[in-house]
Amino acid sequence: MTKIEKIVLSYSGGLDTSIILKWLQETYGCEVVTFTADLGQGEELEPARAKAEMSGVKDIRIVDLREEFVSDFVFPMLRANALYEGQYLLGSSIARPLIAKHLVGIAREVGAHAVAHGATGKGNDQVRFELAVNALDPSIKIIAPWRQWNIRSRMQLLEYAEKHHIPVPSDKRGEAPFSIDANLLHTSTEGKILENPAEVVPDHVYQRTVDPVDAPDTPEIITIGFERGDPVSVNGKSMTPAALLTELNGLGGRHGIGRLDLVENRFIGMKSRGIYETPGGTILLAAHRGIESITLDRAAAHLKDEIMPRYAELIYNGFWFAPEREMLQALIDQSQTFVSGEVMVRLYKGSASVISRTSPLSLYSADLVTFEESAIAYDHHDAEGFIRLNGLRLRSWAARNSR
Repeated sequence: MTKIEKIVLSYSGGLDTSIILKWLQETYGCEVVTFTADLGQGEELEPARAKAEMSGVKDIRIVDLREEFVSDFVFPMLRANALYEGQYLLGSSIARPLIAKHLVGIAREVGAHAVAHGATGKGNDQVRFELAVNALDPSIKIIAPWRQWNIRSRMQLLEYAEKHHIPVPSDKRGEAPFSIDANLLHTSTEGKILENPAEVVPDHVYQRTVDPVDAPDTPEIITIGFERGDPVSVNGKSMTPAALLTELNGLGGRHGIGRLDLVENRFIGMKSRGIYETPGGTILLAAHRGIESITLDRAAAHLKDEIMPRYAELIYNGFWFAPEREMLQALIDQSQTFVSGEVMVRLYKGSASVISRTSPLSLYSADLVTFEESAIAYDHHDAEGFIRLNGLRLRSWAARNSR
């Protein structure tokens, strides 16, 4: 077996990855490079640098990936109107391939033989990280400490930290905290009381959104501009992808938009309950479907809706870099060629409702649908033959059944 001389660790600076860092140094006796991705999680990331320095790390990478995250991962996914199991906007799932991409890139840059992550052996993230690394560079070894070490309980984790003088925050010493994942697209919360799906979620669990009951009593109307399926402006102001999503997160959060209490089916086979907050993404999904309603051909729109569950499942299961996802993406992106225009959305007490949509490339024809006299020639008699042809098989089926 090739000796591992350098490892790149996906490092948050939290308790788990701080312990993993020390464990890697002890177990493999090699240099560990830490990589911390800024995905807009809203936390100060410099403490991660300080903790890594305390552990003797010489090469510390903290990389701002917010724009890349939104433009190259979130927006392509939103072009598909992707929802896992009809509800989940895939906030955690879509972040993992980006992290894996940079893990592999740094490993190549520094000549590391391995990458490591802190995902547990029960969750989806281990699959997502490792499938992405497999697709990007199968020569790189993957180290998953939660599947390798003999730490089996939270108490053992804390004992390891104390033994190796790893600081344990006071809020980590008592009962296990909620498991929280955050980025520009969403915040997810799992664990503790939420593990019982019969329990009502305490309000303090929510971090990005106010209770819709307490949201403003006056609706707020915003306009979102689209070009080729991607949002480019809010209320007439052009923005970068990350800035646009940040703006919509603030607007949506203020109006209690984007809350989801979901029991989902994990890829590895178990059900889990998560509380998701995706305010900006929820607004964008409604607006995008709004602009598609007037710019997409009927058959194209219906085909997109047919493949969407498969596309969403691929992302959820960790197959972002798989050929089938890329094939579906090419189809989806082709469908967005004429998806440009503006959509007005009303934000009110937890809902984002499309109230207007306009496009210079619209397929909608008022002359065709009007009940008044039309300027476009439409012969009502044509409908008779259309109906008779479509009814032919039904008449044959009914005749057979009556015999």
